[in-house]
Amino acid sequence: MATLNGDAPLLDVQRLAKRFGGVVASAGIDLQVRAGEVHALIGPNGAGKTTLIAQLAGQLRPDGGRIVFAGDDITRLSPHQRARRGLARSFQITRLFRSFDVQGNVALAVQASAASPMTRAAIEARAREVLAEIGLETRARDAIEALSHGEQRALEVGLAVAGRPRLILLDEPMAGMGHEESRRMEALIARLRTQATLLIVEHDVDAVFRLADRVSVLVGGSVIASGAPAAVRGDAAVIEAYLGEE
Repeated sequence: MATLNGDAPLLDVQRLAKRFGGVVASAGIDLQVRAGEVHALIGPNGAGKTTLIAQLAGQLRPDGGRIVFAGDDITRLSPHQRARRGLARSFQITRLFRSFDVQGNVALAVQASAASPMTRAAIEARAREVLAEIGLETRARDAIEALSHGEQRALEVGLAVAGRPRLILLDEPMAGMGHEESRRMEALIARLRTQATLLIVEHDVDAVFRLADRVSVLVGGSVIASGAPAAVRGDAAVIEAYLGEE
């Protein structure tokens, strides 16, 4: 495993390309995410954001380009191999095990992401830590169906956090939430930034500009702007292509 140069980005996406028949989903994407930052990826529907996240996580194989994570080329690695290296993903639609209670879901994620075998006691202890981090410690023995939509989304984030990843990919963490639930998710994301680097895909532009250190705008499978939130918000091309419709 390579040693990351102090000036090198934690995640370096180089000319990433993906087609579905005649549809270009990723048109030579370049994207750099620095260690310790909250980096937001925004853009209109159909811009290719979720397709990009799926390629970064290993669920989709790109047609061209490279994905470098922590100094290593991970373009051909499986999702499991990427997770073991410290790259985790939450999904746009919750993927929870409804036959297990809340703590059981986290325990499964802890066990799956462990680099070496763990005792049952260690797994349960880590699961309780995660539940405390995401604010669900009092719901440990509840069924998944007993959780609100916002609590299920928080638990989904908890599954990604369970293995102490270096980079977490959050795909629309506030999707379908009301105002109060969105604010709680914002607070959770703000806490998580002390533990990991975050790359967030999110349609709530106001939340994005409150949370992000840097913002990249994806339109038509290409990054048209990337930089500090204020600079991106004032970019004429971004306003014309995306923010003008918000």
